[in-house]
Parts: sequence; C-alpha cells; structure tokens
Amino acid sequence: MDRIRGEFIDIIEWTDDSRDTIVWRFPRHENEIKMGAKLVVRESQTAVFVNEGQIADVFTPGTYTLETQNLPVLSTLKGWKYGFHSPFKAEVYFVTTRQFTDLKWGTQNPVIVRDPEFGMVRLRAFGAFAARVVDAAALLRELAGTDPQFRTEEVQEYLRQLIVGRLATALATAGVPMLDLATRQDGLGARLAGALTEELAPVGIAVPKFIIENISLPPEVEAAVDARSRMGIVGNLDQYTQLQAADAIGDAARNPGAAGEGVGLGVGMALGRRMAEGLTPQQPPVAAPAPAATPAAPPPLPQQQWFIGVGGAQQGPYDSAALTGLISVGTLTRTTLVWQNGMSGWLPAEQVPEVERLFGSVPPPLPPQA
Repeated sequence: MDRIRGEFIDIIEWTDDSRDTIVWRFPRHENEIKMGAKLVVRESQTAVFVNEGQIADVFTPGTYTLETQNLPVLSTLKGWKYGFHSPFKAEVYFVTTRQFTDLKWGTQNPVIVRDPEFGMVRLRAFGAFAARVVDAAALLRELAGTDPQFRTEEVQEYLRQLIVGRLATALATAGVPMLDLATRQDGLGARLAGALTEELAPVGIAVPKFIIENISLPPEVEAAVDARSRMGIVGNLDQYTQLQAADAIGDAARNPGAAGEGVGLGVGMALGRRMAEGLTPQQPPVAAPAPAATPAAPPPLPQQQWFIGVGGAQQGPYDSAALTGLISVGTLTRTTLVWQNGMSGWLPAEQVPEVERLFGSVPPPLPPQA
C-alpha cells in the first residue's frame, strides 16, 4: 500500500530559483495527482492545468485542495468515474506573472524620420522595458506551448523586433522636432508602452514600462548642430561663410612660414573689422536741421570686395585696407591673382589698376644692414 500511495502526488508547488523563467512545467512523469492533493500557488504565479492538450483550469495565488468542486472543467473532461475519488493525470504549468525588468532593446539599423527643420534624418535609439504575463492561458496557447521551461530569451528577440517596428511609427507621428526629442522621451516611452501592450494582448503579455535611454544622431548631423550653436553664440557674421573664415585664421596660424603668417594677418584684419562692425550697436544718426535749399549729401561709396589666390586657394573677401595689409607682409604680390565682382576672370594684381596703385603706398623692404 505504501508503494501504491507513493505513486500519487500530494503537493504541487514551484519555488522559482531563477530570474528569467516565464513558464515551468511541473515534473509529473508517470505519477498521478491524488484526489484531495494540495496545490500551492504563490504570489506572482498562476497555475494552469492542461488535460489531453486542452486547458482545463487556471488557478490564481492561493492554496487549493484538488477536488471535484474546484475542478469542474477537468472533471467534465475526465469523466471522473468511481464516485469522483480516483486519481487523475494532468499537466500543470506554473506561469510567472511578475515584471521582468532586465529586458533591453536597440535599433540595429537606423530609423529614417522626416524632421521639419533638418529634413530626412537617420536616428538610432536604445533603452530597456519591462514585460509581464497578464493572460497565462493565452501565453501557453500562442507562445510557450509544451516547452517545459520557457525563458525570457526565447521571446526577447520577438519583442525587440516588435519594438523597433513600432518605434519608427511613433517617432514619425509624434510631431516632435528632432532637437526636442531628448525632453520628450518620457512621453514617447509611455506612448510606446500602450501601443505594445495593445499589440501583445493576444499572446497574454503587457509592457507596463518602456524606457528610451538615448536617441542618437548621425555624426554629420551632430556636426551641423554644433556649427549652428556656435553661430548662435558668436553672432551672424554674414552667415556661415564668415564662420568658416574664422576657422581659417586658426589654420593659417598653425601653418609655418611667412605665407601662413601673412594669410593669418590679412584675414585677421579683415575679419576683425567685420566683427567690430557687426557687434557694435548702430545708433541712428541725429541730423541737424538744414536749410531747405541745401541739397542732401550723397551716401558714402560702397567699398570694393576683392578675392585673391594664395597657394592655389581662394581667400577673401577683402577691402582695400585689408589688401594693403597683405601687401605689407608679402602675401599679396604683383603677380598674385585677384578678382572682384564684374571682372571676367582672374588677373595678376599688376594688371588691375585699382590694386596696382596700392603697391605705391607701401614702402619697399629695407636693404641689408651691415
């Protein structure tokens, strides 16, 4: 009688010693569950009874005595004979319903979105999310099946692909400029969590928390954002051309030789004058009342803007004063090519009267001293 009594299972329970098991099948083997056995379902667990491939009953946390009263579906399927006191065979699956918070996601390939300011931009993003089982029966039917130990790694890739597919739609329909995404990550995460929970409802999984840790831009877009920030700090400087001229000063200063020093000096003089003009507040002139018969004075003549070719590279624009400075340091010679608006092509400085006369105002170099 002891041997026969040992073939029957008295207590059915599961203590989870892992952190990644979603479904665990009770190892019944050839034993039968005794009528009146105890079923212990702990918090964050759900027990599912499966008989002959059909889900019979689902038990929430608590302690149960397995009798006909709390197994009506199973008793109907088995046909409980012999006064409903015979043992029965059934598969018992324990499903973890706690949150799995160590799940990561990321975009293997960039997501292309259309930004109102920068146009089409490629974005990469990564973060974490939490998932939990809300319908144990649906999970067994759709994902776990008869797997004796269904782990998070078996469903994580499916969830990641689903997230990436939803991410592009969420970013495109959010209507948030690219530069404001960092301040709207919490809102986007909550929106994606709701969309993913609705998408995963048929398989019994919910996403209670979705975290976007970072949204990164391509290097060329980051460089453009940095350049625009620098322009906002320095000022207009006649738009981006003057910003590039400012960078050229440092490059010329690092270039050894008299040519590099001359270029740096000439460009520095011209750029310094433009910065002073641009940053000095312009006060409206207060004109004294003049007799009605006195004609108005003509406006000042516009300064000519010149470009020069140094070492095969175009430099400028310079006004006449800047050209004089370049001549004094030897950067601009009579054979240097010059050009201004209205000329059909580049010409040596000595063939352009407006530039040729500037050489006469610069004294020649001193003779060698004994």
